[in-house]
Amino acid sequence: MMQRYKTLQGRQLIYESYDKLLHLYGVHYEEKRIETSFGETHVITAGESQNPPLLLFHGTADNAAMMWVYNMNELSRKFFVIAVDSIGGSGKSEPNAEYFKSFDQVTWIDEIMDAFYLHHSYICGVSYGAYLSYFYTLRRPDRIRKAMCLAGRIPTNSFEVISKMMKAFLPEALFPSEKNCEKLLRKLSGPNYSVFAKNEELMRHWYYLLKYFNNKSMMKHRIQIVGDSELSILREKVKFLIGEYDMLSNYPRAIHKLESNNLNFEIIRDAGHAINHEQADIVNKKIIEFWSE
Repeated sequence: MMQRYKTLQGRQLIYESYDKLLHLYGVHYEEKRIETSFGETHVITAGESQNPPLLLFHGTADNAAMMWVYNMNELSRKFFVIAVDSIGGSGKSEPNAEYFKSFDQVTWIDEIMDAFYLHHSYICGVSYGAYLSYFYTLRRPDRIRKAMCLAGRIPTNSFEVISKMMKAFLPEALFPSEKNCEKLLRKLSGPNYSVFAKNEELMRHWYYLLKYFNNKSMMKHRIQIVGDSELSILREKVKFLIGEYDMLSNYPRAIHKLESNNLNFEIIRDAGHAINHEQADIVNKKIIEFWSE
C-alpha cells in the first residue's frame, strides 16, 4: 500500500502539530474512529448531540484540524459538528487496500452517516470538500437538508480542474520551504492572509504538510464531472461562497456555470481560497443564516 507520509518523523511532526491545532478550537471536542469499507475514518465531533448534525469536509492536501480552527467554536453552538479527515488524506484516517483499489466517495459518506445513525444532515466543505458536499447532495438528496460549498466551483471538464490546480500550487508546492510556504499562502489568499500567517501553529502545520505528506495518496479522491442536466437538484439546497481573490473558484467560466444553472452563490470580499480562515466571522454567520432560512 502507498505510504501517506514521506518519513516516520514527518508523520510524527504532523500528528503532534495536529493535536496542538485542536486545542486552539476553544471548545470541547472528541475524536472518534469509524470503520468503513475503505479503512478507518477519523472524525472530530463538537457540540450537543441533540443539535442538528453538520458534516464538514476539508480540501485536498489538508485535514480537519487545520481547516476548521476558526469555525468549530461558533458552528458547534448551533450544530452537532462532525469534522471528517478524508481517508487517504493528511489527517488521522487510515486507508486500507480497498481504498486504493475501488474508493467510492458516496458509499464512504453513507457509512460515516450510518455510524452516527443520521437519516439526514447538513453538509459543508472547502475546495475539494465543497465538491464532496454538492456531489453527495446530488447523489443522496434525501439525506442532505442543505449544503454550503466554500471556495468551490462546478468544473466542466478534468482539464479545467488540473490546469487551475497547477497554476495555483506550482512551483511553490514542489519545493516545500518555509519561504515558499508563505509565498503560496499569499498567492492563494486575499488581503486578509495575515490571520493565517500570524498563527504560528497553523503555518508550521501547513509547512509540515507540504514537506512530509504524500499527495499521491489522495489521488483516489477524483472529481467527477457533472452535466448541467443534473444540477437542478442543487438550486434549493446548495449555496456557494466564493472569495473575491480566489483563483481556484472565481474565474469567468466557473461563475458562468453557476449563473447559467441558476445556482445560489455569493462573492465574499477580501477573501481568497482560504475563505473560512480569512473571513471566519462572515463565513460562520452565512452558514448559520443559510441553514436557518
